[in-house]
Amino acid sequence: MKTIVRMIAAAAMLGGFAAPALAADYAKQAEALMKADFRSKGMATVDGALTQDEAQRTCSAYPMERPKKIAAKLEADQLKQVKYPADGQYIGKWEEGEKIAQNGRGMQSSDKAGVPNGGNCYACHQMTKKEISFGNIGPSLYQYGKLRGQSEEIMKYTWAKVYNSQAFTACSNMPRFGHKGILDEQQLKDVVALLLDPASPVNKD
Repeated sequence: MKTIVRMIAAAAMLGGFAAPALAADYAKQAEALMKADFRSKGMATVDGALTQDEAQRTCSAYPMERPKKIAAKLEADQLKQVKYPADGQYIGKWEEGEKIAQNGRGMQSSDKAGVPNGGNCYACHQMTKKEISFGNIGPSLYQYGKLRGQSEEIMKYTWAKVYNSQAFTACSNMPRFGHKGILDEQQLKDVVALLLDPASPVNKD
């Protein structure tokens, strides 16, 4: 959004208009342009692209770096919104978690509503020794559980991190899988199992 706003301002100046002449809100102009040029299709909607929650607005306001107090407040607010498992059980089936980690499907215009989304975890993380195709935007998660164990604190932290990564890292690039409804509760349990279950390939030598 901010990039579009800057483009509008630059185009105005190049066209010989003084900035005050456009003083009407650039953000509203950018929004109008997007609404005119884009169309909702399937799971991908214009409103979904334009509507921001408080965390997204904060990250847009500070795209590169944010003051420590603002980052801390954002993280605290996001942590309060984490919903833990209704039954108190954090661990599902790691086999299903592996399928979710390998699956990049979801939230696109071609997707059908009601079909489960994937997590696409390998796009950003190394997770198993066997899988040689993975991204490195995020840290390696190989042997995640073997290194950390399965204490109540670790299970709760891991759940919260997958549910809403911004609860621990303000403006994280990692999707807020639970917070945004990308993965449902059972899927989150399965991903946590992939990370923590000693039988999971994540925790094998």
